[in-house]
Amino acid sequence: MENKKFSSYPYIPNSEPAVKKQMLESVGAESVEAFYADIPEKLRVKGKLDLPPPLFSEFELVRHVEDLLAGNQTSRENLNFLGAGCYQHHVPAVCDEINSRGEFLTAYAGEPYDDHGRFQALFEYQSLMGGLLNMDVVNVPTYDGFQASATALRMAVRITGRSRVLVSKAISSDKLPKIIDYLKPDIQIELFDFEQDTGLINLDDMLKMVTEQYAAIYFEVPNIFGGIEVHADQIVEQAHQVGALCVVNVAPISLGVLSPPGDYGADIVCGDIQALGMHMSFGGGHAGFIATRDEEKFVMEYPSRLFGIAPTIVEGEYGFGDVAYERTSFARREGGKEWVGTAAALWGITAGVYLALMGPQGMTDVGDAILQRTRYAMKKIDHLNGIQVRFSTAPHFREFVVNFDSTGKSVSQVNQTLLGCGIFGGKDLSDEFPSLGQSALYCVTEIHSQADIDCLVEALAEVTQ
Repeated sequence: MENKKFSSYPYIPNSEPAVKKQMLESVGAESVEAFYADIPEKLRVKGKLDLPPPLFSEFELVRHVEDLLAGNQTSRENLNFLGAGCYQHHVPAVCDEINSRGEFLTAYAGEPYDDHGRFQALFEYQSLMGGLLNMDVVNVPTYDGFQASATALRMAVRITGRSRVLVSKAISSDKLPKIIDYLKPDIQIELFDFEQDTGLINLDDMLKMVTEQYAAIYFEVPNIFGGIEVHADQIVEQAHQVGALCVVNVAPISLGVLSPPGDYGADIVCGDIQALGMHMSFGGGHAGFIATRDEEKFVMEYPSRLFGIAPTIVEGEYGFGDVAYERTSFARREGGKEWVGTAAALWGITAGVYLALMGPQGMTDVGDAILQRTRYAMKKIDHLNGIQVRFSTAPHFREFVVNFDSTGKSVSQVNQTLLGCGIFGGKDLSDEFPSLGQSALYCVTEIHSQADIDCLVEALAEVTQ
């Protein structure tokens, strides 16, 4: 029943009439209409907004939201083979235990109150990531891997003084527009192709394009198709021959079994740490990393914060704090390298906990598990009638492409039927990469058992009959 006795709403700020009156008096306006007098009439909304009736109690609000959430289907009650940027990996309980501590969870920047170890926790995260990546310097996380990739390319442009970058086409259509937007309007992006039989970089196409005009060559390991680039060292060499930098986006959870980009000469390494102890959470959480060698030309181009360790005035005592703080927008505001506001520091601490728990052997074990499960799933699915695993001759990590052209069914139809079996099928690539036909990107991680994969194979066999 609608309650009409309220003149203000508990979830709308400043809706109390007395507060509105005080605000209008403070700016010298007689009414709300007078306050908005500068806005042309044609831009104003006439009448009430088309909104449902208000909820006047917190209980009603909770029940309403719970009813909405009940319409979701999640990976808790469904077998999930979706990836494409957000992945279902195992999250150790200690990750949630540490990142829910008040001194970490509620910390904004750390300066207004005692630090309680947040700076040290971020320093430890950076150190662990540096060891995993075989790079010297790692930043406090950016918002996500998309921003990290775009920022890494802007760093390369500032370092080289050039304004063009080469980017592999084997990249997500979600990520590429974000990079383009971030580099506008002063940086030009050009794309080079991938091989249609392997899904890996087309070296001939890249070599035709690369010149001394480019600041950087950007590619990913694994790429959007899950393929592991086997010619990475040649790509880096070509970049360096023309004075360009090589920017490599990498999945850090793969580095227990794959060579880190620093080993084959990458100048700037970037990516997302969501796989290192973070739940999917309907699209989050995400955080991006950037890593380089400890050279001034790189360090001074980081826009984000870096934490280091230094001795204090007390002999034998050490403290943790900002490195080259003066280069950031915190210190220089609009004069900073790029604008950096609230970062995803909490997820950096989470990833640090994950890496400390896993250790080198743990990262090797989880990488091995993913490699084995990926190859097993590829082989089993490729044996199904009418279904082809694309790019199967290339090595893969975590993801691979499945084509349904010979079945006469679209990816959308296949996925809808799988959902009826309690399975989330692969991401539809038919619009994103039309040259691949009716293809989907499937994801397998360490959480999938052999029985899980066999269940998917059996369902696909029935769906495509």
